[in-house]
Amino acid sequence: MTSTSTRSGAAMALVAMLCVQLGLALSVGLFDRIGPDGAAWLRLAWAGVLLLVLVRPRPSSFARPTLLAGLALGVATAGMTMLFMAAVARIPLGTASALEFIGPLGVAVARGRGGNKAWPALAAVGVLLLTEPWHGGADLVGVACALGAAACWAAYILLTQKVGDEVAGVRGLAISMPTAALVATLFGGPSSVGLLTWELVLVGLGLALLLPVIPFSLEMLALRRLTTTAFGTMMSFEPVIALVTGFLVLHQVPSLTALAGVGFVVVACIGAERTGERAAAVV
Repeated sequence: MTSTSTRSGAAMALVAMLCVQLGLALSVGLFDRIGPDGAAWLRLAWAGVLLLVLVRPRPSSFARPTLLAGLALGVATAGMTMLFMAAVARIPLGTASALEFIGPLGVAVARGRGGNKAWPALAAVGVLLLTEPWHGGADLVGVACALGAAACWAAYILLTQKVGDEVAGVRGLAISMPTAALVATLFGGPSSVGLLTWELVLVGLGLALLLPVIPFSLEMLALRRLTTTAFGTMMSFEPVIALVTGFLVLHQVPSLTALAGVGFVVVACIGAERTGERAAAVV
């Protein structure tokens, strides 16, 4: 792997993280008009349509196990997106992002050769600092939604590796994203479709490009240039980017306790990634 390839992969991962957090922050503006479920549905619906039109996948060209994995990846993507939107509607973006990162942390620890229990313990301290249960002020529904999104993200990582091992480029996304769009339509479409205007439809198209079309495509391409450990370590800084984005775009000022909590989660994620190796090799 050349240094040029590594740098380009790192740049792709960084741009993907920025797009994700900016897309999430801007989606919050739709909550008052179509709710968090509607905002998630609108983004996923457009993403599914765009990938179907641009890639035009043929299900018959996929092996049956790969096709089933792609469909499961779509379900995980829908769950991750809709649960995280529900979390952000109730708790700050930086807090929700840090809690969601428990999912990748769990995957890294489970796949670590040494079985180091220090990283989950460190992450648990971070979660306590973020939620502050001793104050009794944490929105438990928001926390539960963020943790549900974490579980879906863990499944997303495992399924993305499985699909990526079998399918080159973004063809796997052309199966998973339309599936995610269908799942989101079942849960968010009925209550939101009557609230749509042409303005919202166009805004949804722009947000779908910002998240998930561009970042998910960049992540797949980045993984062709980076080891999974390097990629996972870079992604560990996403809660920090979320914290900064929430401050700049949503004017959410984190407390010192929340900042410390995010720090604990980030350090735990980096430690888990560096001491564990994922089963899949570089695509």
